Amino acid sequence: MHGYSESLLTRLILPDIEAMLAQKNYKELREALIELDPVDIAETINTLTAEERAIVFRILPRNFSADVFEYLPFDEQEELMHSLGREQVSALLNDMDPDDRTQLLEELPGKVTKRVMELLTPQERSVAVTLLGYPEDSVGRRMTPEYTAIHQGWTVEQTILHVRKIGREKETINILYVVDDNDHLIAYVKLRSLIFSEPTTLIKDIMNQQVIALNAFDDQESASEAMIRYDLPILPVVDSDGTLVGIVTSDDVFDVVVEETTEDMHRMGGLSALEEPYFNASFLTLVRKRGGWLLLLFLGEMIVVSVMESFETTIQGATALVLFLPLVISSGGNSGSQAATLVIRALAVQDVRLRDWFRVFQRELLSGFILGAFLGSIAFIRVYIWPGEHPEHWILLGSTITLAVTSVVLCGALLGSMLPFLLRSLGFDPALSSTPLVATLSDTIGVIIYFTLSIFLLQGTIL
Repeated sequence: MHGYSESLLTRLILPDIEAMLAQKNYKELREALIELDPVDIAETINTLTAEERAIVFRILPRNFSADVFEYLPFDEQEELMHSLGREQVSALLNDMDPDDRTQLLEELPGKVTKRVMELLTPQERSVAVTLLGYPEDSVGRRMTPEYTAIHQGWTVEQTILHVRKIGREKETINILYVVDDNDHLIAYVKLRSLIFSEPTTLIKDIMNQQVIALNAFDDQESASEAMIRYDLPILPVVDSDGTLVGIVTSDDVFDVVVEETTEDMHRMGGLSALEEPYFNASFLTLVRKRGGWLLLLFLGEMIVVSVMESFETTIQGATALVLFLPLVISSGGNSGSQAATLVIRALAVQDVRLRDWFRVFQRELLSGFILGAFLGSIAFIRVYIWPGEHPEHWILLGSTITLAVTSVVLCGALLGSMLPFLLRSLGFDPALSSTPLVATLSDTIGVIIYFTLSIFLLQGTIL
């Protein structure tokens, strides 16, 4: 679904729209609106009342109003359908692009979807049922059947006449897909090739058989990955036996990228992914999405408390150790969060594959050690400048903290980099290894390492 944001254009034309609505100057309003881009109209009318938006849609030309409707957020689409009459809702839905209509239908409650389907023409209802029949978040839900198919035995002249006849109804005509008598995809032809070829040239002589196609049952993320990998604005979609069933365009893939990136960012921030804009989410939804993860992380930190309780005697024996505790464990959490972020993103854009885990382990082992030693040396200097209550043992204290920081940073880097691989291998989203989760695990490990080293190195002196 397309989104929008406030712009200078909105602030400039909104007062005029409101004035023309108040004066019931509908003819002038219609002429002014059809000069704008549909996305700008959708952005502009979001501040109008539901009744005023309904009036705007009643005065817009039928096909144009369907284009505007596609750019409205889901909640405004649903509200508008309640405000308009049955016939106009039917017109809007039948004129919508099939892929955009599918996204609307899958968001509606089941009973509402059933009533809406009754408003579609038999042909459009068949298309809608077919697209909704594919799994949720699959390529099939994102595709449109409005592609242009041609045959290899046609001449360029025949093909151009065919495109002129049906092209207006298609999503795009930049690429034409060559199919056999059973509608199996065998090649493609760019419109550019048609234009610069002789009218009598056969399609089979100019077609390209190196076709990159998606399967309708593939996860929708595969569409964005393929477009980025092969630098293609349009991809054909086939079923299990190679029959061409639709196409996916870059605007649909852009929506997928936004959704998936938002979901990953939410998970990496330590909350369940929101499925709607922030201000559209209810207060209870926000609490529920955040509460589960906060509880999990809180319980994780309680483990840290329990670990510290086991070192209570050590803590009582040397206050200086407690003073440096935040420095040590925060270094591990920060290192782990950095590594997790790098690896999660690398897995997402396929810079790194699951099979590369050992190479990543080697790199993080070396970089974690170097970073830890660097931070540890700074901690050593800090102890030298301000040794605290045990100046006579500053070297031992400084060495302990240096070793602890180095070890904790190293462990944090390894934990943060390997956890996403583990989750991916188990079939989970690597983004679940959120930075707060890695930091919590690193805290526990950091406390154990810090006090274990302190007991080993400082027993008989500070302790």
